[in-house]
Amino acid sequence: MIGVLGIILSLVLLMYLAYRGITVLILAPLLALLAAMFSNLPLMATYTHVFMPNLAAYLKTFFPVFLLGAIFGKVMEDSGSAKAIALAIAEKVGKERAILAVVLACGILTYGGVSLFVVAFAVYPIAAHLFREAGTPKFLIPGAIALGSFTFTMTALPGTPQIQNAIPMPFFKTTVYAAPILGIISALIMFGVGTWWLMHRAKKANARGERYGEHANEVVKDFDNTNLPSFWVALLPIVIVLVLNYAITEWVYYSTAPGYDFLKAKPFDTSLGAVRGIWSLVIALVVALIIAIGINWKRFGNVKESVNAGVFGSMLPILNTASEVGYGNVIKTLGAFAIIQAGLLSISDNPLITSAIATTVLAGITGSASGGMSIALGAMGETFYQAALAQNINPEVLHRVVAIACGGLDSLPHNGAVITLLGITQLTHKQSYADIGMVSVVIPVATCAIAIVLGTMGVV
Repeated sequence: MIGVLGIILSLVLLMYLAYRGITVLILAPLLALLAAMFSNLPLMATYTHVFMPNLAAYLKTFFPVFLLGAIFGKVMEDSGSAKAIALAIAEKVGKERAILAVVLACGILTYGGVSLFVVAFAVYPIAAHLFREAGTPKFLIPGAIALGSFTFTMTALPGTPQIQNAIPMPFFKTTVYAAPILGIISALIMFGVGTWWLMHRAKKANARGERYGEHANEVVKDFDNTNLPSFWVALLPIVIVLVLNYAITEWVYYSTAPGYDFLKAKPFDTSLGAVRGIWSLVIALVVALIIAIGINWKRFGNVKESVNAGVFGSMLPILNTASEVGYGNVIKTLGAFAIIQAGLLSISDNPLITSAIATTVLAGITGSASGGMSIALGAMGETFYQAALAQNINPEVLHRVVAIACGGLDSLPHNGAVITLLGITQLTHKQSYADIGMVSVVIPVATCAIAIVLGTMGVV
C-alpha cells in the first residue's frame, strides 16, 4: 500500500509542479525516483538502468518524426505556405463564416503535419481580421483555433502525421491510417459538433449585442500577404506527405513484403510490421521537406536558419515526451503498479475501455497528449494489445481509440498549448477557456466513448 501511495503522490506532484512551470526534464526523473523510493528500489540503479534506457529507446524510435515534423512546420511557416493556405480558405469560405474558415484553415495545416504552435501563430492574425469584419466576439478565437488544431486532425483523421497518431504504431503494429472508417466518423463528430457549438455561442453573443470588442493591448494592423505562394503551391508539400506516406506503407513496406526477414535477426530484433509505419512517415516527410524548400527557395530569408530553428524547436518536445516515457517505465517496474494495473483492468474486460481511461487520465495528469499516451502504452501497451487479440478486436481499432483518448483531458487548463494559445491571442482562461474546454475536452471525450462503442461493434 505504501508503494501505491508513492505512485499516486508522484503523479499528483507531476501534475501540480508541471502546472507551476517546472520542466518535465527535471520532474520526470525526480518523481520517478520518488515513487521508486516508496517501493524500496535502489535509486541510482533505477535511474541508470530503467529510466534512461527507456528514455533512449523512445528517442531511437520517434526522434526522426519529431525532428522532421518540426522542420517541416518551420519551413511551411517561413515560406509563407501556412499563411497562404489560411488566407485562401478564409477568402473562399467568407468573413461571414469566420469560425468555419478558421477551423478549416487550422485543420488542413495540422492534418498536413504542421505544428499546432506554428498554426496558432500563422492563423491568429487572419482569424482576428475575419472575426473583426464579421462582428464575431474575439473570445471565440482560441476555441476555433483549438478545434482545428488540437482535436480531430491530431488524433482521429487517418493518415495524419502528427505524433499523437504515430506513437501507437510500434506498440500495435499499425500505421497512421489505422481504422480509417472509425477515424473519419470520429473526426466528423468532433468537427461538426465543435463548429456548431462555436457558431451557437457566437449567435447568442451577437443577440446580446456583443461584437469583436475593444481590446486594450491589441495592435490592429493588416497582415502582410506579399510574397506568398499560391494556394496550390503551398498545399503541395502537405499533399505529398499524405499521399507518399500511404503509398509507401501500402505498396512498399506492406506487412507481407518479401526480403525483410533479416529484421528478425540481430542486431535489429524487430519486424517489418513494427517499423513500417515509422519508416514510411520518415521518408514521406523527407521528400515533402525537399520539395517544400525547392519550390519556395526564393521566399526564404535564410533556409539554413529556418531548418536550424526547426531542429532546435524539436528538441524540447521530444526530450519532454521521452522523459515521461522513462517515468512511466519506472512506475511499470514497481511492484505496487500491479495493484493499480489490476484495478484499472477490473473496470472492464474490454481493452478499448481500459486503454482509453488509462491514456486520457495520464494525458490529463501530464498536460500532454503524447506524454500521457507514451506513459500508458509504455506501461501497459503490450497488455492492451494481447487483450485485444484475445477478444478478436482489430489492433487498428485499439490504435484509433487510444489516439482519440489522448486528445481529451490533455487540454485541461494547465496544458502548455492552451496557455500558449491564450498568450498568442492575448486572452485569459476566464474569457476563453469555457469554449476551449468544450471543443477540445468535452466533445473529444464524448467522441472517444462513441468510438469505443463503434469499435466494439466491429467498425474499423
